[in-house]
Amino acid sequence: MSEAPLLIAIDGPAASGKGTLARRLAEHLGLRHLDTGLTYRAVAAAWKDGGGDGDLKDMAAELARNIDLEHLDAAALSHHSLAEPASQIAAIPEVRRALVEKQREFAAHPPGAVLDGRDIGTVVLPDAPVKLFVTASPETRARRRTLEMRERGGDISEETVLADLKRRDARDTERADSPLRPAEDAYLLDTSDKDIEAAFRAAVDYVSRAIASR
Repeated sequence: MSEAPLLIAIDGPAASGKGTLARRLAEHLGLRHLDTGLTYRAVAAAWKDGGGDGDLKDMAAELARNIDLEHLDAAALSHHSLAEPASQIAAIPEVRRALVEKQREFAAHPPGAVLDGRDIGTVVLPDAPVKLFVTASPETRARRRTLEMRERGGDISEETVLADLKRRDARDTERADSPLRPAEDAYLLDTSDKDIEAAFRAAVDYVSRAIASR
């Protein structure tokens, strides 16, 4: 009998470093990776491409059922203009249900996967044997996100980014359906005072211990 796919759930707020850690862990362990935040951005992009007309709730749910998770364009979907509509779309229960089903299907394929998002350990993969909740102070996250955007040629103030992150944090943590919160058995990793290498080493140490205890 083949071994069950290894599932690693990584949650946390925007710009905490969870995406970078997830990608590096997936590469390190030879697993597939899915940034579930891109799935909501893909729905937002499809809605905008259609002109942004019609009832957002009804259209977003239908678009979510037709998103192809195997071919997400991370570069295009990472544009700042999609952040706010994606956050709004993520609060629609019908959209979350459709995408959660697709995310679970993605993770089920051998040899396993690393999924990062905001409700992976609590909703999408509650039985995952390895869970991390990656966080950092809002100020640290705003500074990181501002640098990322400026490196891509964007012109935006750190204050604007900080205000945007706080709005998204509030929406993510206060929504009734699948709010952002650590799973009870998640390993908490605060990256406020860690560079990516230090955060990666801490994550690898924890994941190694968790896998060994399976």
